[in-house]
Amino acid sequence: MTTRANRGWWDANADDYQREHGDFLRDVGFVWCPEGLDEADARLLGDVRGARVLEVGCGAAQCARWLRTQGALAVGVDLSFRQLQHARRLDDATGQIVPAVCADAAALPFATGCFDVACSAFGALPFVADAGAVLREVARVLRPGGRWVFSVSHPIRWAFPDDPGPRGLVARHSYFDRTPYVETDPSGQVSYVEHHRTLGDWVDLLVEAGFRLRRLVEPEWPDGHRRTWGGWSPLRGSRLPGTVIFCCVRESG
Repeated sequence: MTTRANRGWWDANADDYQREHGDFLRDVGFVWCPEGLDEADARLLGDVRGARVLEVGCGAAQCARWLRTQGALAVGVDLSFRQLQHARRLDDATGQIVPAVCADAAALPFATGCFDVACSAFGALPFVADAGAVLREVARVLRPGGRWVFSVSHPIRWAFPDDPGPRGLVARHSYFDRTPYVETDPSGQVSYVEHHRTLGDWVDLLVEAGFRLRRLVEPEWPDGHRRTWGGWSPLRGSRLPGTVIFCCVRESG
């Protein structure tokens, strides 16, 4: 149900999403989060020259496109066909071509051990019912010692309303309530689903999938950054973490 709903939602909303956020994401750019942390500065993936890189939940593949300018052999995968049509549009506009496939992140159509690095900037993982299945697939397609870095909404945000104003500063939900956020259409059919995991849940899932957590990054809201994106805003960002980035390596054996 989650897969079907979110594929439909992203296909229906890809145009609006790219129109609203395209300037911030850039046609060729790697922005990890609404706080604006840029891979060009953060270098969480390390030196990617010559590396085989998979972007999971790539959307219009802005991140993979930037990685290719850095010498990486980057490809993308996304559940939404419409998002990948935007990727083709940006390929044509920039001349920087990203090979990409439309597939479920829990069933990656790639050979075992064929990538050196995998990454995901708010892609796929918040929108899957079985995050463990996705992590196991990422581990499968990575070589031993391969790097896996991904960003998601900071789990503490689940306790607060998704509101950029003062209302979003008051905890109203239990951090430990893992009930998914669900939207339905006028007919009552599920049209959007987002799943919550605590920090402890994520660490357990990563270990079970065969990863070692090397670093956990909580980007601070930068001075002068005035952009509001959904529940992210300068007001909330100055008080609460909005994003968490897990930096991992695949264990050998």
